[in-house]
Amino acid sequence: MGRKEKMAKAAQELMHKPLQIRNIGIAAHIDHGKTTLSDNLLFGAGLMAEELAGKQLALDFDEQEQARGITIDASNISMVHTYEGKDYLINLIDTPGHVDFGGDVTRAMRAIDGAIIVVCAVEGKMPQTETVVRQALKERVKPVLFINKVDRLIKELKLSPEEMQARFMKSISEINKLIKQAAPKEFKESWQVSVTDGSVAFGSAYANWAINVPYMKETGITFKDIIDMTNSGQVRDLAHKAPIHQILLDMVIDHLPDPATAQKYRIPQLWRHDLESKIGLDMIDANEKGDVAMVVTKINVDRHAGEIATGRIFSGTLKMGQEVWLSGTRQKRRIQQLGIYMGPDRESMDEVPAGNIVAITGLKEAIAGETISTGPEPIEPFEAIKHYSEPVVTVAVEPENPKDLPKLIEVLRQVAKEDPTLQAKIDEETGEYLLSGMGELHLEVVEYRIRKDKNVAIKTSEPIVVYRETINRQSPQVEGKSPNKHNKFYVVAEPMPDEVFAAIKDGTIPEGRVKGKELQETFRELGFDRDVAKAIEDVYHGNMYLNMTRGVVHIGEVRELVIEAFHSVMDRGIVAGEPATKILIKLMDTKLHEDAIHRGPSQVIPAMRQGLYAAILSGEPIILEPMQKLYVTAPQDYMGSITKLVQSRRGQILDMSQDGDLTTVVSKTPVSEMFGFTGDIRGSTEGRALWTTEQLGFEQMPRELQENTIRQVRTRKGLKPEPPKAADYLNPQA
Repeated sequence: MGRKEKMAKAAQELMHKPLQIRNIGIAAHIDHGKTTLSDNLLFGAGLMAEELAGKQLALDFDEQEQARGITIDASNISMVHTYEGKDYLINLIDTPGHVDFGGDVTRAMRAIDGAIIVVCAVEGKMPQTETVVRQALKERVKPVLFINKVDRLIKELKLSPEEMQARFMKSISEINKLIKQAAPKEFKESWQVSVTDGSVAFGSAYANWAINVPYMKETGITFKDIIDMTNSGQVRDLAHKAPIHQILLDMVIDHLPDPATAQKYRIPQLWRHDLESKIGLDMIDANEKGDVAMVVTKINVDRHAGEIATGRIFSGTLKMGQEVWLSGTRQKRRIQQLGIYMGPDRESMDEVPAGNIVAITGLKEAIAGETISTGPEPIEPFEAIKHYSEPVVTVAVEPENPKDLPKLIEVLRQVAKEDPTLQAKIDEETGEYLLSGMGELHLEVVEYRIRKDKNVAIKTSEPIVVYRETINRQSPQVEGKSPNKHNKFYVVAEPMPDEVFAAIKDGTIPEGRVKGKELQETFRELGFDRDVAKAIEDVYHGNMYLNMTRGVVHIGEVRELVIEAFHSVMDRGIVAGEPATKILIKLMDTKLHEDAIHRGPSQVIPAMRQGLYAAILSGEPIILEPMQKLYVTAPQDYMGSITKLVQSRRGQILDMSQDGDLTTVVSKTPVSEMFGFTGDIRGSTEGRALWTTEQLGFEQMPRELQENTIRQVRTRKGLKPEPPKAADYLNPQA
């Protein structure tokens, strides 16, 4: 029996021992060494040769990942580690660090209970480090810290032990400050990482060694020994004395929770329904004998096996051939194959119990975030997986050969399913197929995969920016009248307060229909009075619909049609056809025809739309543009060129700091001005600048650019260049 078969057999036994399972992720800023670290853990588990560990980047399965030297997809692996004479099953997910692929990090966090946060000893905490720590804490994932690339402090910066320790303490205090800000109340103190208890380790994933204080006490190795061995070229001996896989996996077992412990505090956050119900209690206890409750965190397509759904089982035991519910569609599907990941391969299993990460084939309609369950009825779904940023760049896609159009439509549907941060849609006005993503790199990778993996030759347009529409002031009450003149809707549009919008963005207020009284307390805390809080019926893409009507007899019968009209206007705004955001829509009153036949969809939807258009156009509509925070680090001599380049792209300089000969410029720039930045920054700095971006959300575009941008967007979409005016909808000509 080979090493992998033995490990699969051991994993099968350990799956049923939740106290001996750890579901963990590795998360960090781009290029801080996550995948190199994963290699070392694979080597320690016997799944890779020693000389390749740290060099092969085995979890970058995709050839684009290898070519670009970055992780694009979160990758899963299960391995067995022995600690204090006991075997443990470690289910590991290596996540991307590039801001364009942050959606994969968010989804991975739903599946895991603990995370190794990797920070580069030279660069320290970077923007994406902060984002991934916040993402982890939001999903109640407990962190430990690994400070990587310590060999660079020794060899390149030639720091003394005291200087190194000062640098380490700075990184540790920055991570602890983040934990204090973002961790759930009850864990703000207990989740702090500490050198003394061994929840912080230092090392070099590339050189295969790591150390933490408990291990130093146990072995007598000191920082001075590490410096001496690194400088004298005894790195291999150091790796044998302090093997990174042992130090880190021991730290994981010691400090990160098992599923049975983690689910007690994670489930109330992830499944906000009746926790006293049988399924609620089963999930809290990670009961493998209960009904199945599972959440899908990733969909990927295998050429041979078709769609594979990866996810975390919170209760029950999944079995081959079993029928399960998909909550989203309320349909039943049969599980064809079950497995766990051993790197790029999947090992088949007959059954997988609660507390484990599993790969399933047979769930054709499942999407990331889908709730899977067994029992007489599908269970209430898990909380939606909230992504930190939204698509801001779009390309139009068409097949080179028109006969490939049906295939392209299917492929676009598939890529959007594999990566929910992508949006694929047809522009009804122009008939174009549009693909929207997080940035230029995100779309480049997807385009490459469509050509190479999906085998469709495509042409793409130049990238264009996705804007948002909103309003600046409250509109007067306006009337929308149905085509038959028998139904009237009186509507007011208001700008949404910042704190309410922030609560929607961070998930405090979930998107969707507002059910019962559960959210009214939250609404009141955010400043809505009791009557207004009661009137909130729907939260949609950062907008809200409120039914302020009193005593209208037939309002219940048209409610769904009114909300449908609200959705359609928010999806495609009136000013430039871009999505609307941060708007409160209040239905103040309505006059409805007595006879149901005269208040059907063809009457209600146009009337409500007309009222919405008139209200929005009366509320001083404006365009919001996506912004990025840009960090550029380069030698001091190039500062002039960098600031000039940033300012020429409407960038605002926020901060400048110096560390030795290197200076870092932090600025805020519009995404629309960032196309082609890579070539320009290389030219301006002779290739000596390092730069990274972070999404900042949407901000109002300068007034002098608004009109021109609206005309350009409307022209591109085949609309009249001039946007409509409120008067066009206030006094409709029959």
